[in-house]
Amino acid sequence: MADLKILAEQLARLYAENPKVDGVLLGGSVSRGWQDRYSDIELLVFWNEPPADEERKTPINKSKGTVLDFHPYEDEEWSETYITEGVKLEISNFLTATIQRSITDTVELFDTNPETQCIAAAIQYGSPLTGESLINGMKRRGHDYPDGLRRAVIRANVNFGSRWSNREALLYRKDLLMLHRVMADAETKIMSILFALNRQYIVHPGFKWQRNSLEGMAIKPENIEGRMESVFLGNPQDAIKILEEIIREVFILIGKEIPDMDLSEAIIQTGRVRPRNDSR
Repeated sequence: MADLKILAEQLARLYAENPKVDGVLLGGSVSRGWQDRYSDIELLVFWNEPPADEERKTPINKSKGTVLDFHPYEDEEWSETYITEGVKLEISNFLTATIQRSITDTVELFDTNPETQCIAAAIQYGSPLTGESLINGMKRRGHDYPDGLRRAVIRANVNFGSRWSNREALLYRKDLLMLHRVMADAETKIMSILFALNRQYIVHPGFKWQRNSLEGMAIKPENIEGRMESVFLGNPQDAIKILEEIIREVFILIGKEIPDMDLSEAIIQTGRVRPRNDSR
């Protein structure tokens, strides 16, 4: 397997040749030592001015890369994907000002959007390859996970929604596609709450690297890694019971960590199930 960090450093130097580049950050699994045989290199490139298409293509051409995707400016990002030396590269280009504003949204305005948190997570857990002073300054801004964000994320996720109350009906009808969506939504909320309880930024909007993330948490239900995985690997009836148990345990953890947070309505709502009409 190629040494992905060395290749990332080489590519970062190519980007840094452009004076409009303020810094390059290595993100994703490689920056955290989670890489495997399927891992690619994720680079965040910070620009002080909007990059032209040719400026984005220059490092690709110099590294003899083959472009897979090349997207225009969208959602405050320019992105491209290419392969060089047999390794896939995913590049996210941002204006430096955009990143600074995103950090503000997370640590000062307590934005609970996982997409926004992922920027803070990439900065906090990533490795600066160039522009160390700038990136380390960003890291300092997000170093202390705010109590306000912790509470906001938990409040946004303790209500498991009306679809969760349909779980027994979906199981009875064998509506397995919808049931699995409901279970996935429940796991997503559980993960969001656990990230907040542990004062960790959500690392991926789709909760990629679930086991790795859970293993790095101190505040969590017992054997949560295996139990969360078993939800999608075993019998759906057992899976629902497992999720119900985990949710109860998560509420207990919230009560211990934030005793002044009123969970009474959330507990009642989460325990509800759709009424049965056995007489008909």
